[in-house]
Amino acid sequence: MEDFVADTARSEAAPSDWQAWQDSWDRQQEWYMPDREERFRVMLDMVEALVGTAPRVLDLACGTGSITDRVFRRFPDSTSTGVDLDPALLTIARGHFADDSRVTFVTADLKDPDWRASLPHGPYDAILTATALHWLHGEDLAVLYGQLAPLVRPGGVFMNADHMPDPSTPRINAAERAHRHAGMDRAKAAGVPDWREWWELAAADPVLAGPTRARFEIYGEHADGDTPPASWHAAALRAAGFAEARTVWRSPSDGLVLAVK
Repeated sequence: MEDFVADTARSEAAPSDWQAWQDSWDRQQEWYMPDREERFRVMLDMVEALVGTAPRVLDLACGTGSITDRVFRRFPDSTSTGVDLDPALLTIARGHFADDSRVTFVTADLKDPDWRASLPHGPYDAILTATALHWLHGEDLAVLYGQLAPLVRPGGVFMNADHMPDPSTPRINAAERAHRHAGMDRAKAAGVPDWREWWELAAADPVLAGPTRARFEIYGEHADGDTPPASWHAAALRAAGFAEARTVWRSPSDGLVLAVK
């Protein structure tokens, strides 16, 4: 951890700062989800299969732009609109993509009934989100799904990769959690920062300190949302107006639900 802090501090004055923050965010997220890149791979496979290789993407609750970054690497002719409320993560996203005309970032609260008015484009070929919507309670998420359906063109897709445990298998869930946390302990011993430590690094950075304070004023330590099973998401998406919805990838604790308009 000391080496990571020192490397980050030394890089703060350089233009490569934003890449360093992107990389550190990825490492912190992978600490919780070691199969994170596999989820992204399947997500982009399904984008290509259903809407092609030059999609107009809405990166929902985009954070630092992790999805947009992978979309652009896989599909150079694509465009993206990133939407989030977190001022610190949006600062990193805007810095990282500052010279890329393919992406626009929008500050919006997904709980605001009028948040869609801030979007500069539409309709979208694909709306993509990962490890973000569990911050919402089920009733708010169902409303959001209803707001998303009109933003997707006919034949377009929505995908949500998130924590979707199966409550009917408590012993399997407990065994998986114990195994996963043992791996997390090993990674942490090797210096990978966890959520709290990553935000401490952000708060110590001269550029991110202010946005980080603002971020915790908005969210607190962590929002108290829901993690319903994948079957709930599929049913809610069909009720929202999507023609088809089902799981296209899962791990023992997470799932990727795909809906087609």
